Amino acid sequence: MLKAAQQRVAGRDIRVLIVGDHTLVRSGLCSLFKTQPDIQVAGEATNGESAISLALRLRPDILLLDLSLPGKSGMQVLRELSGSNFHGKTIVLTAAIDREQIVEAVQLGACGLVLKDSPPELLFKSIRCVMAGQYWLERSSVSVLAQQLHCLTRQFAMPGQQAAFGLTARELQIVAAVLAGYCNRDIAEKLSISGQTVKNHITAIFDKLGLSSRLELALFAMKHELVEPL
Repeated sequence: MLKAAQQRVAGRDIRVLIVGDHTLVRSGLCSLFKTQPDIQVAGEATNGESAISLALRLRPDILLLDLSLPGKSGMQVLRELSGSNFHGKTIVLTAAIDREQIVEAVQLGACGLVLKDSPPELLFKSIRCVMAGQYWLERSSVSVLAQQLHCLTRQFAMPGQQAAFGLTARELQIVAAVLAGYCNRDIAEKLSISGQTVKNHITAIFDKLGLSSRLELALFAMKHELVEPL
């Protein structure tokens, strides 16, 4: 109880809007959230249209969005909300990992991805992590995302067409190397600098972008097309 209470945002419950067309699933999620002292169900939506309407009206902290919806799909909901004044964080629910879906969902602003067969504890953790400003991905989807990012580093626009967020040219090179899957030692060899210098650059990059891990950097870089090709 104490641990959960300490994780509350600004001393209040995390308000979740559940979006899904299966009554039993929504009911099950509501029952699960009742066991958590820091999570409150703000509302339920059964389709894409009502999801958008309720998200804008109720202003939940977390939009728990099933990608498989009748009519307007979950991805369409994400797309429309990304162009609105909705400032909540979205976690998508999906039955299986799809490389293109993951990339598109993140590009449209999703902060987390949870498989429908995940244990409740992982769902709770994903909500708290996303509320703390982190990204959440299933282990298998991290691998898929890394593969896709490796391809995307060859496709992004050239420097000068992207926002640099205060990063230097060298730091942008290191971002590209991280996205390409290089470890610190490989980056050092490729750029002819020391391993400690690489560590210092990565620390500076994290500080400038407000990030704390390579996964967060990969997702941030993909979302903002923040890539300097090597």
